[in-house]
Amino acid sequence: MSIRDNFCPKCGQPTDQPGLCTQCRIGSTPWYTCDNRVIHTECPSCGAMKRVNTWTDTEQSRVEIAPDLARSAVHFHEDVRKADIDVVIEDITTNRSRARLTIRGLLFKKPVEAAFTVEIVWHKEQCDRCNRISGSYYEGVVQVRADDRALSTFESQMASSIAQEVEDSLQAGGERLSFISDVAPNRDGVDITIGSQHIGQLISQRIVTQLGGRYTTHPKLVGEKNGRQLYRITYSVRLPRFQRFDVVKVKTRYLEVERVESRYIRALDLTDGIQKSVRETDVERIIGNARLPETALVAFADGSTIGVMDPRTQKTREYRSPPWMEVRAGDQVSVLHDGDDLVIVR
Repeated sequence: MSIRDNFCPKCGQPTDQPGLCTQCRIGSTPWYTCDNRVIHTECPSCGAMKRVNTWTDTEQSRVEIAPDLARSAVHFHEDVRKADIDVVIEDITTNRSRARLTIRGLLFKKPVEAAFTVEIVWHKEQCDRCNRISGSYYEGVVQVRADDRALSTFESQMASSIAQEVEDSLQAGGERLSFISDVAPNRDGVDITIGSQHIGQLISQRIVTQLGGRYTTHPKLVGEKNGRQLYRITYSVRLPRFQRFDVVKVKTRYLEVERVESRYIRALDLTDGIQKSVRETDVERIIGNARLPETALVAFADGSTIGVMDPRTQKTREYRSPPWMEVRAGDQVSVLHDGDDLVIVR
């Protein structure tokens, strides 16, 4: 042994490094700390979980959450390497669980190990979104109506579906307070009650894009909070008088509506198959909608003339073969009735 050899000042054993030997360094270093309990807060209504002061939607079950929750109670020293935690969960009551943890790692290149238990508290608290919904909180209403007519069943269903798609998209993006609290069809149209002005604007824009028409906003001052004025907004969505696939009569011709632009209608002329643009005021009447046609049998086809059997009277009447479709005897075509006449539609 040389005078230059290093000695541990604590145990007196020779060491290859200045100061404490490895064993004494391990013994004097608190290589981990552990919380006695951890609390998990979740919403009993929607299952969202609360972290610090932020609510987050999750589809994880208690069985999936518990191990990670128990591991979060362990805090390793910065010198620990290759840390590993084994967890065994035991449910004690409906709102209490016990986690048995075994932790391992390398401290100053030496293996260390310890075992202890952590109590998990399952706490229930209504989240911010469910609290607003249960308290009938809302920031606006999207009112979907049509000009000079009732909303069709298709339009009502489409408006509701569009609203749901917008809500799902915003919720997936983390906008928890952009929710729909109610969708109420009525004889005038559909009323969609919404939890934020952002979702109201997006729903209105999407409905107009897909169904046509326009929308306007009508804010109403309802109070003040923290010096800030609070408004509720009515989004008034007005669908056009004519909807897509409406078959209308203009003079002696039948047109199938494709879209409405301002006060003009872009439509397919069912007589010659040519797209045309006509003023709304030129329309004499609506025959029906091509989404809800009847099916008729083509009894014969002779050049440009076809014989179509009326599905109501079973009588065969001659019509000009539509230039925009190929019709053969025995085929079935979609038709609408205009009095005693049949209108072949796409």
